[in-house]
Amino acid sequence: MNPILRNIIALLVGLIVGSLVNMGIIMISGSVIAPPEGADVTTMEGLKAAMHLFQPKHFIMPFIAHALGTFTGAFVAAKIAVSHKLKFSLAVGVFFLVGGIANVFMLPSPTWFAIVDLVGAYIPMAWIGHHFTLKK
Repeated sequence: MNPILRNIIALLVGLIVGSLVNMGIIMISGSVIAPPEGADVTTMEGLKAAMHLFQPKHFIMPFIAHALGTFTGAFVAAKIAVSHKLKFSLAVGVFFLVGGIANVFMLPSPTWFAIVDLVGAYIPMAWIGHHFTLKK
């Protein structure tokens, strides 16, 4: 297979797999940590309206989803890519970081969470995902 095509496929598969992991964790998060009483977290509008009811524990699963989605996507991209594996891993991290920044603007959340999420869940996890692909 053409190396350029394989690198493009690596990026796309990394983004898809990372997104699936992220959404899978988000979808089960309500059964792991129950949302606040009376909160409708099934829609963006309901989530916005209930955000003031959220406690720090309610932000654990979103952070895990963002971090593991990025980690997994970056890992997969690095495993599939023929060359420039770190660049493809970091590209996945940047893609998810842009999504995280957009999320901060669309969904009001506490400043502490926005900072922790944007600083810790994307680029560092992409680097770690790449690091896990290195031969010992």
